[in-house]
Amino acid sequence: MQQLSTNVKELHMANNSIFGPISSFMCQKKNRKNQLMVLDVSNNLLTGALPHCWKYWQSLTHLDLGSNDISGRIPYSIGSLVALQSLHLQNNRISGDIPSSLKKCSNLSLIDIGENPLSVAIPPWIGEMTSLTILRLSSNGFKGHIPLQICQLSSLIVLDLANNRLWGHIPNCLKNISAMTIPTPRLEAQSPYFILYRGTYVENLKFVPKGVELEYEENLGFVKIIDLSSNNLSGPIPSEISVLSKLCFLNLSRNQLIGKIPEKIGIMKKLESIDLSQNHLSGEIPLNLSSLTFLSHLNLSYNNLSGKIPLGTQLQTFDALSYIGNPQLCGNPLPRNCIIREESQNRTSIGKTEEDSNNYNFYIGMGVGFAVGFWAICGVLFFNWNWRHAYFRFLDDMKDWVYVTTVLNVNWLLEKLRSCHL
Repeated sequence: MQQLSTNVKELHMANNSIFGPISSFMCQKKNRKNQLMVLDVSNNLLTGALPHCWKYWQSLTHLDLGSNDISGRIPYSIGSLVALQSLHLQNNRISGDIPSSLKKCSNLSLIDIGENPLSVAIPPWIGEMTSLTILRLSSNGFKGHIPLQICQLSSLIVLDLANNRLWGHIPNCLKNISAMTIPTPRLEAQSPYFILYRGTYVENLKFVPKGVELEYEENLGFVKIIDLSSNNLSGPIPSEISVLSKLCFLNLSRNQLIGKIPEKIGIMKKLESIDLSQNHLSGEIPLNLSSLTFLSHLNLSYNNLSGKIPLGTQLQTFDALSYIGNPQLCGNPLPRNCIIREESQNRTSIGKTEEDSNNYNFYIGMGVGFAVGFWAICGVLFFNWNWRHAYFRFLDDMKDWVYVTTVLNVNWLLEKLRSCHL
């Protein structure tokens, strides 16, 4: 890449075999008066570190250096690109952290730094970038908690933090991302569909919302995604997530999540894909999940779910692979039939009911019999003096008879023993 004419506004050189350091082009003195707005040199063989001469490229609105072999850190000087709207640095060998100078890029709507060996915490200041609509930080080494400040990004329509080392709970405050709830004219005007598709440049991103990699271009502004898969997140799925009624793709798979699937997940009518597989979720599948008419991908496999798969037009259309790995789950499309289990439970319940009824009647009868017998005897003795006198005299006679009999038998036994010794 040589000298750039000042008349060039867009430079598209993607999908070639351009090699060498990117700085040799960016930092040439001949190019310092450029008026370039779009620079796309993705999918090439560029090497070396990112340059420090960004102050000469302040007209840039779209920068795509993705899928090269660029290494080193993101320079602090990249904050000089104050007109920048989209930044693609994915699939390189960039390390270190994300410089806070990016906050100066107040128009930045898209950040894609996926597939890089970053191994730091996601910076809390990212919540100050209120113009962000797409944040893709997947397949890095990001660690620590998901910062609560992300919930301040009300215009966010794509949150992709998959395949990192994040831990802790999923923030309840995700419900504050209003672009995923009820769209407003202001948010529509800020979406990538209106901002990023001006001129001849078309943004594109790759996601894995349905278990396979999909590429989005012209319809990117209508895709609403939360992908937190392949981390070490724990705790329950926050019930507040059901507020995100415009969410299209939800992927929380391959974490350590526990508890039940939120009961109100069925009110998220726009959901096209749900992947909650390979967690420790328990309880039954919510009945209203079957009311999601747009649902085309579902994976609840390898959890601890139980009970019958709800009947409906949707849930029985998925393959059994969507439910396997839940030993207590039954019903179509799984081969385990719930009818046998239900009949067994009914028989057991009826048997226990009859046994409990018989035991109850037995104890009631025994108690009544004891009370009647006791008062029949004691009542007569208490109210009839002659009978009471005869009863106690009989007891005295019995006592004397027992005493005399015992003494005679003991004496007889002693006499026997003496005679044996003699």
